[in-house]
Amino acid sequence: MDEEELDRIAIERCRKGDLEAFGTLIDRYERPVFNAILHMVGNPEDAREVCQQAFMKAFEHLDSYDAKRKFFSWIYRVAINESINHMKARRTYEPLSEALPYPLPNPAEQYEGAEKRRHLQTAILHLDENYRSVLILRHFVHLSYREIADVLNVSEATVKSRLFTARQLLRQALEANGHVA
Repeated sequence: MDEEELDRIAIERCRKGDLEAFGTLIDRYERPVFNAILHMVGNPEDAREVCQQAFMKAFEHLDSYDAKRKFFSWIYRVAINESINHMKARRTYEPLSEALPYPLPNPAEQYEGAEKRRHLQTAILHLDENYRSVLILRHFVHLSYREIADVLNVSEATVKSRLFTARQLLRQALEANGHVA
């Protein structure tokens, strides 16, 4: 039995009142959803809060889920929307956590690498939500163009166009900060 079928079974059980069934969906998707949210909001504490809100909203609106679509596309869409709502409410940008391990042989290279990551993260956080979401779903969540189109409920052509623009905007921002893209 594939994951889509397992998701459908869990959703049907949940719709019939089995709360543990939704727990299996959370277990399956919490980490990738959290990671996508983290890249959207840039703060682990906020990401945990938004992730919890996204799963609560998904649970509350499970009846609106269209079983013809993949559940992960639907939950990612909920998560992206919650991230956007959170950012609009907050309206400030914070750099992503630099706690990601990136071992380099010497301190100078470590500093240079950290600076590049910080500039990249800042540039990503300053992108419009439409560009940021396709960039994150493609390069951090590793979804295909089709999957991104499903998550964002847009055409593949729109995904490709937004991704192209997002990359161009990132390149310009990095070059403006003295980084060769």
